Amino acid sequence: MELDRLDRDIIAALVDDARQTYADIGHQVGLSASAVKRRVDRLREAGAITGFSARVAPRALGWTTEAYVELFCQGKTKPSDIALAVARYPEVVGAATITGEADALLHIRATDVRHVERVIERIAAESFVVRTKSSIVLSRLVDAPPGASPPEPRNGSGTSA
Repeated sequence: MELDRLDRDIIAALVDDARQTYADIGHQVGLSASAVKRRVDRLREAGAITGFSARVAPRALGWTTEAYVELFCQGKTKPSDIALAVARYPEVVGAATITGEADALLHIRATDVRHVERVIERIAAESFVVRTKSSIVLSRLVDAPPGASPPEPRNGSGTSA
């Protein structure tokens, strides 16, 4: 689905505060409340907007430590097998296949470093895992919410005015 500037502006407004009214969003983007509602309905039907939820600070839930863990798997382990295995761990809040030497990258949230260590030990015991390499997050430098507007093209890759 192609998103025009108004669609992107509406999505950005919803990412900023999904509880604001269509009239408030319309005021920000220059549309009527009914026009915003029609666009939001269309964006939901097309799957561009997948839902509305609260963003909760992990610290408020006791998740004060986070880590990224590279998984090195044996043979030709299928991504679906990795996904099935790591989905069993509530501490794994994200997982992706990646380029480079590792097969997958996990994002883990835990209560403390010892908790991270226990989770890594359990994951490392999975039959397909050869080894892991982990990095503890010291501080977040950029933490944009999903759906935030992408940056404008730079270095001549976009159109000029």
